[in-house]
Amino acid sequence: MPHEGTRVVVQQRSLKIGIIGIGVGGAEILPAMESMETIHLVAGADVVPATLERFKERFPSARTYQSAEELCEDAEVEAVWVSSPNRFHAEHTILAARHGKHVVVEKPMAVTLEDAERMVEAADRYGVKLLAGHTRAFTVPIRAMRRVIESGKYGQLRALNIWSYSDWMLRPRTADELDLAQGGGIPYRQGPHQVDTVRLLGGGMLRSVRAQVGQWMAERPIPGFYSAFLEFENGVPATISHNGYGYFLGAELVPWGEDRQQYSAEERARIRGELRSGTRAEMAEKQAMRIGGSQQRVVFDRMKPKAWVPEDMGMAIASLDRADVRQSAYGLYIHSDDGKMEVDVEARSGGAVGRRAELEELYAAVVGGQPVWHDGRWGMATLEVCLAIMQSARERREVMLQHQVPVPAGYDADMPIPGEASAVLA
Repeated sequence: MPHEGTRVVVQQRSLKIGIIGIGVGGAEILPAMESMETIHLVAGADVVPATLERFKERFPSARTYQSAEELCEDAEVEAVWVSSPNRFHAEHTILAARHGKHVVVEKPMAVTLEDAERMVEAADRYGVKLLAGHTRAFTVPIRAMRRVIESGKYGQLRALNIWSYSDWMLRPRTADELDLAQGGGIPYRQGPHQVDTVRLLGGGMLRSVRAQVGQWMAERPIPGFYSAFLEFENGVPATISHNGYGYFLGAELVPWGEDRQQYSAEERARIRGELRSGTRAEMAEKQAMRIGGSQQRVVFDRMKPKAWVPEDMGMAIASLDRADVRQSAYGLYIHSDDGKMEVDVEARSGGAVGRRAELEELYAAVVGGQPVWHDGRWGMATLEVCLAIMQSARERREVMLQHQVPVPAGYDADMPIPGEASAVLA
């Protein structure tokens, strides 16, 4: 027995993980992997030789593979992070499951509902955990907003509104990202952020979708806009909208914001000119943003703690009987009968910030035997809504939903209710 004052250190075992697809999306998760003692990155696979070389330079002890098949055959890999191009999400998830690997798959979960169903079936058949990752619903302010709603302190949830103005369409794109059939465009690539968040805040069970999609930039043959009206089974309405054409940015909506997301106003104007003249070196720009590239800071700087601004997901507002709740710089504003209160939730989040949250959920499920909250069926329900947005726009009608699932009981039950303590009046 240790005597009084002796510190007992309990060493946690690490989860050995491999990553398939080390592009810009894959690079975003690497800082979170590096920051967690419980995650051990042991392998990476990519079809671009330069990317593999840079990955090896950054992670010299990790093994590199030129194919997903080779990585999945690595006996040391326990779990796989799938961030390959969208059209491969189903193939690589099923491949990993067949080899007994647990999986986190980036958004969108798949390109079709049929693929998503096959992914869920594979996880069930081979007894592995499947987590649908990379949406802003994982972030602490959104989860804290849900805790406020669930507390009942301000009455029932009455409406949800999320809107985004970003420069997403101006960022460097590969050929597959410019092909709707391969999961390109704002509804596929950015829709999951807003849809996942709405579903989490409203309980998960959406009933129907009525939407319009916009595509008005000749140099980008993919949808760059959508606006949708969603109705929950209990009648609560939600609106979501994303304009990715980069003229006005949502960051300008907050006093601490700035006129930029990835690019300044001047840079955005230059990029439009280069796209129209066909002089943009887009593939070189894309490679520069990948691991080891000259612009990788653009990716990795997003992981650093900083004040929230409305970016790709945008600004979310939950309206309750006696309050409106929205994001603040480091948490939430609660506008109620008591006035305006700001709650700093990031400082009290226990580390589950940004992209770490998916890894923490995976670790808790695989090592700790905890539930997977954002499982394959949850991801499939979010994908169904994104597909319904596009179907509703094509057919100009309301689309009824069939694959929705509720937020699991016990979700974030140990998170303090914001506003109960440590609140600061604005």
